[in-house]
Amino acid sequence: MAAHLSYGRVNLNVLREAVRRELREFLDKCAGSKAIVWDEYLTGPFGLIAQYSLLKEHEVEKMFTLKGSRLPAADVKNVIFFVRPRLELMDIIAENVLSEDRRGPARDFHILFVPRRSLLCEQRLKDLGVLGSFIHREEYSLDLIPFDGDLLSMESECAFKECYLEGDQTSLYHAAKGLMTLQALYGTIPQIFGKGECARQVANMMIRMKREFTGSQNSIFPVFDNLLLLDRNVDLLTPLATQLTYEGLIDEIYGIQNSYVKLPPEKFAPKKQGDGGKDLPTEAKKLQLNSAEELYAEIRDKNFNAVGSVLSKKAKIISAAFEERHNAKTVGEIKQFVSQLPHMQAARGSLANHTSIAELIKDVTTSEDFFDKLTVEQEFMSGIDTDKVNNYIEDCIAQKHSLIKVLRLVCLQSVCNSGLKQKVLDYYKREILQTYGYEHILTLHNLEKAGLLKPQTGGRNNYPTIRKTLRLWMDDVNEQNPTDISYVYSGYAPLSVRLAQLLSRPGWRSIEEVLRILPGPHFEERQPLPTGLQKKRQPGENRVTLVFFLGGVTFAEIAALRFLSQLEDGGTEYVIATTKLMNGTSWIEALMEKPF
Repeated sequence: MAAHLSYGRVNLNVLREAVRRELREFLDKCAGSKAIVWDEYLTGPFGLIAQYSLLKEHEVEKMFTLKGSRLPAADVKNVIFFVRPRLELMDIIAENVLSEDRRGPARDFHILFVPRRSLLCEQRLKDLGVLGSFIHREEYSLDLIPFDGDLLSMESECAFKECYLEGDQTSLYHAAKGLMTLQALYGTIPQIFGKGECARQVANMMIRMKREFTGSQNSIFPVFDNLLLLDRNVDLLTPLATQLTYEGLIDEIYGIQNSYVKLPPEKFAPKKQGDGGKDLPTEAKKLQLNSAEELYAEIRDKNFNAVGSVLSKKAKIISAAFEERHNAKTVGEIKQFVSQLPHMQAARGSLANHTSIAELIKDVTTSEDFFDKLTVEQEFMSGIDTDKVNNYIEDCIAQKHSLIKVLRLVCLQSVCNSGLKQKVLDYYKREILQTYGYEHILTLHNLEKAGLLKPQTGGRNNYPTIRKTLRLWMDDVNEQNPTDISYVYSGYAPLSVRLAQLLSRPGWRSIEEVLRILPGPHFEERQPLPTGLQKKRQPGENRVTLVFFLGGVTFAEIAALRFLSQLEDGGTEYVIATTKLMNGTSWIEALMEKPF
């Protein structure tokens, strides 16, 4: 059991166990010793549900990464390919199978598609003459992966691009399938709310799937009260801004992948006397970040400016606890101290790690450039000078700062101005192409298609209306003891989370006008529950709402929803699901066209 998955109102271990069971059943179909050949992208998500020990119990002896040419030698009876349904991967698999050494002992091949089998991929294998070599061709529906006690992700890296640029609804289908799995385990969700075109489609798919399974009546008492489906393009602004929570900044600066982060090793080297600093480690320090670690659970969602005081308080408590050993006089007291030692040492190690991470982040956040960039972002978000060419952006282009940084700022300005005046837009595009190369014209086209960087149509800027009605900008933010979600960006309240907050109280009727300005339809569906399963809430019991972000979510938005869950009089606890955990950089990267 993963303890950190069961601390919330919804025990996500139930989901983890269900997907583990399905994996075990598949492995047992392939009798005998096994080697798994991994599509490299899947190793991270799989690590969250099945450690090597589980695979070993089911006779997995070797693991390889999927690469061209011949498979490495392995004395096993079965070779299983774990892959996403991508045509380019089928070509590599065919190469592996065809270059199999006929002289050696014959091995059985199997293929497991994650999360769905694909007719196109099977046709490609057939065309390459290897389809018949596979004894088992199956799918493993790993749609939603539990990351934490209140967080699920599909980790579908292209979902936003597929939905909004290519009109490909595959990831929406997977989202609907994932939601059906959740309902099978946690009961039917009585009310569905949504905003956006993709949200509407996912809701329609769910209703259709439910109709198709009419025979099986779900008799599980519902755990969730509401489902809120939100399109990412309803709020394009939030991911572009720099996140200012502890976890958000770790992700902005170092990137968190499948709950792991890789950090520069020199900060974590043990300091030895008289060593003179030689033999510094060169291997990146890899740390897992989730709420299983007590200290991380406490500081992850705080504004970075509030983290230092927590760490210094913790340091005092821990050193006081270690000092207790001098007061332990009797055998019983010494025994008690020794029994607490492992926990104290773990706490000390955790504190040392987070102090080092905080120092690394502080080096960045106290730099002049970080301050300048943040100032410009905050001016845009509070509606200052969004309609003319910005000097800081001009300087960044002239000094050839990273292209992604420039694109994030230009897109932010465009979104905060409901599009840029044609003259300003043309100027930025010309400067970017002349400085970074004309191959980026395709990227600029993608950003325009996604609605991130576009000309202002109708000559009207709707952002001020949205900002005022939804109170997206708060001037007096208390970063240490916040009273509003705007602390996660030191002033800006994420639009997506404000929509969730207003839905819970007083309801969306109060903001009809703004909902009409934002893209896509807004809707409400009820799913009837069988008699006897209607929920009677006890006085003081909170509702549980599942918020599903279609197209990705940032750690700052997750922190803001957790803040709302913890409010004394909030009345709602949130569980978050998404197609992908992302930040502004990984989002823009996914929209960039790779130059040939």
